[in-house]
Amino acid sequence: VQLQESGGGLVQPGGSLRLSCTASGYTYMHYCMGWFRQSPGKGRGGVAAFDSAGNPFYADSVKGRFTLSQDGPKRTLYLQMNNLKPEDTAMYYCVVDPAAAGLLPGRDACNYDSWGQGTQVTVSS
Repeated sequence: VQLQESGGGLVQPGGSLRLSCTASGYTYMHYCMGWFRQSPGKGRGGVAAFDSAGNPFYADSVKGRFTLSQDGPKRTLYLQMNNLKPEDTAMYYCVVDPAAAGLLPGRDACNYDSWGQGTQVTVSS
């Protein structure tokens, strides 16, 4: 499984970024993929993901500001991040369940076992 992230960078508070993750090496499905992040001194936490039913869910801290989307033919997952805040500063990781094709959609839980290398997002004035 290969996950290639891009789109991170330095942005001022209130600004926007769009992260991309292009996946290869496994059977791509439209569910069980998403983004986690890790800040200095903090553990990794979920940001947004498609569950096994293909429904997007978001961490409370990003609801209304971040939007998850994907382009199946391009095997690419996106995270549009608007109104960024300093507390959004983190390394962002693309995550997928490489065995998602074997799950019963909407019934089985996703196992986000495969992680990309990460892309750094820094929000600062």
